[in-house]
Amino acid sequence: MLISFLGSLPLGTLNIAAMQISISDGVNAALLFSVGSLLAEIIYVRLSLVAMDWIRKQERIFKILEWITLLVVLALAAASFYSAMHPSEEKNVILSSTLPKFILGFTMSAVNPVQIPFWFGWSTVLFTKKVLLPKRSHYNTYIIGIGIGTYIGNLVFIYGGRAIADKIQNNQHVLNWIIGGIFAITALIQVWKMVKKKDAVHKIEHPEEVAEKFAVQMEKFEEKMTKGNGNKHQNNKEN
Repeated sequence: MLISFLGSLPLGTLNIAAMQISISDGVNAALLFSVGSLLAEIIYVRLSLVAMDWIRKQERIFKILEWITLLVVLALAAASFYSAMHPSEEKNVILSSTLPKFILGFTMSAVNPVQIPFWFGWSTVLFTKKVLLPKRSHYNTYIIGIGIGTYIGNLVFIYGGRAIADKIQNNQHVLNWIIGGIFAITALIQVWKMVKKKDAVHKIEHPEEVAEKFAVQMEKFEEKMTKGNGNKHQNNKEN
């Protein structure tokens, strides 16, 4: 849950989309969008736990998904810029379409493969450290924690976006410019990763690189926890 929550906080396509939906269509619509997106993420994680070898072989599928994701992000950026330039059109025509928000969130998350190498790396590290064991009970608990963490992370953007919208009631076009800029930067980063071969396909083909990165993060986290517990124990002893 903690890993999932922290992983949901950096600006990305899905959490920014949830924020924009909360601004234009309300909190309930954004919540439905988030539930749909985290359902797709949970399915991907469950598959990665039981079918790692199969997933590594799906290079062509991931290449296609990356191009689809790039097109979606570019379309979201264009729609946000259009709304910013036309104040009468406050809503993003894509995110505020008639498609049910749950289905929209599930679809956008399903075509976005970025979460696969993320959880590939963390799962590998947790398996190595025997924190996560190949048991159904462990898998189910792990996935529940991931879902809760992602949902809480999305709530930060949903209610944060709503609060910002309430503050700038008559200047929502400014927010549309900002959101459009974030989508545009996200698209540029995606292109750079694809050109430099640092995309999802590369990470899945070389899980050792991803696992090594997350192992370092895990060690730092464990050190902080150990240090924190040590300080707490010392304070209790002094008291």
